[in-house]
Amino acid sequence: QVQLVQSGGGLVQAGGSLRLSCAASGSIFSINAMGWYRQAPGKQRELVATMHSSGSTNYQDSVKGRFTISRDNAKNTVYLQMNSLKPEDTAVYYCNFRDSLKDYWGQGTQVTVSS
Repeated sequence: QVQLVQSGGGLVQAGGSLRLSCAASGSIFSINAMGWYRQAPGKQRELVATMHSSGSTNYQDSVKGRFTISRDNAKNTVYLQMNSLKPEDTAVYYCNFRDSLKDYWGQGTQVTVSS
């Protein structure tokens, strides 16, 4: 089992920055990928950014060049640095860790970008 605890998020004006954190505990040695997803009101949850255990990354086109996923192995933490935020980035953001058997999710954190 893996437990994920998110922090960060909040309210920011358009053009501002936020950093989300996701601290993992438990059987993290089995994790092969981690990432961030978001869900806006009335919409399906969508992938924002992912990082494979190899370090390779993948981003949704709308956040490329603005968001950066990174990890600190010593702290078992994955981050999402969000710059140049836009009102359309407003959503609940969820971190995700994946092993060969299942997905693990953080509790979600609200990000609101005002225009």
